[in-house]
Amino acid sequence: MQLNKNRVRVIGAGLAGCEAAFQMARFGVQVDLYEMKPKKRTPAQVSDHFAELVCSNSFRSNNPLNAVGLIKEEMRRAGGFLIACAEEAKVPAGDALAVDREQFAKVVQSRLLADPNIRIISEEVGELFNDDIATIVATGPLTSDALALDIAKIIGQERLAFYDAIAPIIDADSVDMEHAFFASRWGKGEGDDYLNCPMTEIEYGQFFQALISADQAHAKAFENLHYFEGCLPIEELASRGEKTLLFGPLKPVGLHHPVTGLRAHAVLQLRKENIHGTAYNLVGCQTRMKQPAQKAVFAEIPALKNAQFLRFGAIHRNTYLDAPSILDEASRLKTNNGQYQNIFFAGQITGVEGYVESMASGLIVAKLLQTILQQKQLNPPPEYTALGGLYRHTRGSLKANPKDRYVPSNVTWAMLPPIANQDRRLGKDAKRQMLVERALGDLQQWLLS
Repeated sequence: MQLNKNRVRVIGAGLAGCEAAFQMARFGVQVDLYEMKPKKRTPAQVSDHFAELVCSNSFRSNNPLNAVGLIKEEMRRAGGFLIACAEEAKVPAGDALAVDREQFAKVVQSRLLADPNIRIISEEVGELFNDDIATIVATGPLTSDALALDIAKIIGQERLAFYDAIAPIIDADSVDMEHAFFASRWGKGEGDDYLNCPMTEIEYGQFFQALISADQAHAKAFENLHYFEGCLPIEELASRGEKTLLFGPLKPVGLHHPVTGLRAHAVLQLRKENIHGTAYNLVGCQTRMKQPAQKAVFAEIPALKNAQFLRFGAIHRNTYLDAPSILDEASRLKTNNGQYQNIFFAGQITGVEGYVESMASGLIVAKLLQTILQQKQLNPPPEYTALGGLYRHTRGSLKANPKDRYVPSNVTWAMLPPIANQDRRLGKDAKRQMLVERALGDLQQWLLS
C-alpha cells in the first residue's frame, strides 16, 4: 500500500504519542492527534493534560553510566521533544531528571497546541483505521476496552496481554560463582543452560521467612488482578506452606553439584535472558514485592548476596502486544490479508516499560515512519546504542531463546552487546564508559546518515 505522504494520525497523547506527533510535525506532515481526554479518562488518570505522569515524577538517572541515563542523552542528541520539555520543568533530584508534573504537562501541551502542523481531535478511537493514512497507535498500558478488543480481533486474542507477570533480571557479573554452578535438570540441554543457586535447609528457612514477611506492592483498584496457577507470584506460592516452593520454582530434584555430586535442599535457577549472556532471569520468581524488598529477600540466597538488578519483578495490569510476532521492522502491523498496512504501534503497548522508554519508542517509530514516507531504506538505530537496544528488544532479537515468552522491559545494559575482548580487570564504571563512548559514536553516525 502506498501511504499518504502528507498526513499522519497519532492515537493517544501520552508520552509516546506526544513524542511521535511532534517528530512527525517537525518532519513536515499534517498530524491528527487523537486524545479521548477530557471527554474520557482511563482509571489511572487524574488530569486532562497531555503527557500525564500517572505514577512518579522522575525520569530516573541522568548519569550516562546508567542505561536509562544513556538513552536520555541519545534522545537529546537526536532532537527528542519530551526530554527538552522535561529540562524546562525539572526540579532538584540529585543525579535524576525529575519534573514538576503539572508544569511538564503544560509545557508539552502548549507546544503541541501551538504547532500549525498538529490538529487535536478530542475523541475516543474505538477501532483501528484501515486506509492509506499512516496511523501510530500509542495508547499505553491502559488502552481503552473498545480499542483493545478491536486490536485483539485483528491480531488474535492470544497475542494481546492484559497484565504481565515478570521475574527479576540480574547482571550476570554480580552472581557469586563460589555459591553457584552450571547444570540442567537431569543433565539435559547443553550443560550451561541454567546457572543454579543452591541453598541449605537453614539458608532456605531464612529465605522463606524473609519472603513471607516482605513488603508487597498492593494492586490498584483498576488493575483487577487475577492470577493463573502457572504464573503465580512467588510470595503467593510461599503463603501456601513452607514446602510449596520446594515442589515448584525452587525444587532441587534432578540437580546435583557437578563436583560434589550432592543435591541441595533448594535451588533457584537462573536462565540466560539475552543472547550476550550478560543478564539472567530468576526463573519462576515473578513477584509483587516492592523493589527494596526484592533486593533484601533474594540476597538471602548465597549466590545472590550481591546481585545487581537490571529489572525488578512486577505483576500489574498492562495491555501490550506480542510485538516480535505481529509487528514488522518498522513497528507496523503484519497482517495476512493485506489490510491495516497503515497501522504502526509505539510506546508501552509494544512492550517497553517506563516513562523514558515510552518517549524513546515514540521517537524511534516516528524516525522509522519518516523513512517509509520518503521511500528510503529502513534505518533503525544502531545495535550498540541504547535506542537500538530498546528497538531490538521489541523485535525479540535479544531473547536467549526465541521461544521464550515476550515480556515488557525497561532499557538495561543487557540490551547492548558487550565490548569484545575487554580487560576483565576493568571495573564496572570503566566498562560502562566504554559502552557509552561506543554508543554515542555510533549514534552520531546514525544521525548523520
